[in-house]
Amino acid sequence: MSLNMFEGFKFKRKDTLLHRMDPRPKFLIALTIFLLSLIYVNVLVLLILLTVQVPLVYASKSMRRWFGSMRGGTILAAMIFFMNFLTGSTLVFSATMTLRFLVLVSAFSIFFMTTSPDDLGLALERIGLPYTLSFTFTTSVRLVPTIAIEAQTIVDAQRSRGLELDRGSVIERVRKYIPILIPLIVSAIRRSTELAEALESRGFGAVKHREPLATLRMKRSDWAAAITTTLVLVAGVYVQNTMPIPSFDTGIRIPLPWGP
Repeated sequence: MSLNMFEGFKFKRKDTLLHRMDPRPKFLIALTIFLLSLIYVNVLVLLILLTVQVPLVYASKSMRRWFGSMRGGTILAAMIFFMNFLTGSTLVFSATMTLRFLVLVSAFSIFFMTTSPDDLGLALERIGLPYTLSFTFTTSVRLVPTIAIEAQTIVDAQRSRGLELDRGSVIERVRKYIPILIPLIVSAIRRSTELAEALESRGFGAVKHREPLATLRMKRSDWAAAITTTLVLVAGVYVQNTMPIPSFDTGIRIPLPWGP
């Protein structure tokens, strides 16, 4: 999996409708897409779920970074496809599982690209999550792109020293990643220790009740987006339970030389 995938989960402040939207309806949109992708095992529905996200990406002015995250996940998507196909699944079912993964990557990529970690923390507090847990979650969201960049730096440094990651058998390639994982783990531990010391020096957790500097307020457009998304989710569940949906999966399996 390419490290460029994590660029699609890094927030950049822009003046767009999605960036100005409250995090709660945006998370509801991502959650609705997530639930519908789990409910429907249908390649046509998953294609629709992936397609409807393109206007959202265009509206957020993040098309290039979204393409980067999707392109970065193609290796893992290919692994999902072949693992399903090689274990006896049909071609259409394997494609469906692959599309489900891409839909989920796209949905949460849009959410994190357009949502500030500060606003996300405020939203988590508003729904009743303790500040310590919301701070831990938002901090991890901030650190993932940073660690990905650091991992790419380590990869480039090791390649400049003659480490060839793209040659050899699968076991040899896994072993070659040890010189990358060890310094990356050490760096992550050092970074977490420094963060813990900084928080302790500032008295983190000494005051149980905190008054946030800013307060999130749902606008009319946010309520409209939340209500529309909820209706879409209800309609999707209703259609799944009451109406037959055309499927391309005929149950035909391509015979494999090592299996039935």
